[in-house]
Amino acid sequence: MLGDPPPLPFDPGVLRLSTDLRRIGIDPTRGEWHHVRHGVWVEVPVWSGLTPEQRHAALVHATDLVCRHPGRYVFVLESAAAVWGLPRVEPWPAHVTVLATGRRTRGSRLLRVHVGAPVQPVPTRGILVSGVARTVVDLARTGSLASGLCAADHALRHSLCTPAELAAAAAEVPPRVRGRPAALLVAELADARSMSPGESLSRAAMFRLNLPRPDLQVDVEDAGGLVGTTDFGWPGVVGEFDGRSKYGIPEGADPAEVAEVLWREKRREDRLRRVVRVARWTWADAVGDASMAGLLAEQGIRSQPRNTWFDLEAARAG
Repeated sequence: MLGDPPPLPFDPGVLRLSTDLRRIGIDPTRGEWHHVRHGVWVEVPVWSGLTPEQRHAALVHATDLVCRHPGRYVFVLESAAAVWGLPRVEPWPAHVTVLATGRRTRGSRLLRVHVGAPVQPVPTRGILVSGVARTVVDLARTGSLASGLCAADHALRHSLCTPAELAAAAAEVPPRVRGRPAALLVAELADARSMSPGESLSRAAMFRLNLPRPDLQVDVEDAGGLVGTTDFGWPGVVGEFDGRSKYGIPEGADPAEVAEVLWREKRREDRLRRVVRVARWTWADAVGDASMAGLLAEQGIRSQPRNTWFDLEAARAG
């Protein structure tokens, strides 16, 4: 499949307790150690190499590690998402979230207690978390459409859950519970063909703007054969989200390698524009709806008075 592979799950084995370090003569406050939370450290080079979701997962595992009864907490929402490796559009919170259980759970600056429906906890990497489908639904219910869709697309793309499991989890939200419509919408919109958080963010913006629903991962050909696979497609128009990984420049590449990659991309772009109209946008454009709407309108893709995305689904089903 196109796109980047999923990041590796955070390995809690790299965490170290202050007491263990001092027992062997190491004062973490004086060396190359990063403070994850009170009483828990990780080596600075390890921390520097972690993704944002892995760093939040480190906080989750550290919280369980210092709990008086490890394994007591069931981590949910963003904390479960980080452990599963689900990406997020907004910044990761500075606290972890656990589900309120029968025992009285006291919150703190670092520990937020979520009152919600019971979950069937899933043991993973030594801690208990909500399952992937339930986690995505909870994110959709309580957060933005972009973050919910970002997590859902990633989960489907990497086979962390199935569309049926996602739909069932959304349907289990009781009718009068806050966020049920949002959960059902994310389950309907989720698509395994979305290759990156930027593409998910873009699709959420397109939906909000009532733009025509695009097809995803559209092949474009000319007389010379396949030009390339584009992120979004409408009749006669393609759209591409420009993220840093779009150009495939390897880390540490020398100027000659960078120039060659950019030259290949320019030639691809020239071929594309001879066949179809092309719209390109960045993360900042997708966050700012007006900017993205303007870029697509220049290529003839304009907002409509009524959202027609599910009209297309109904036509396909018929």
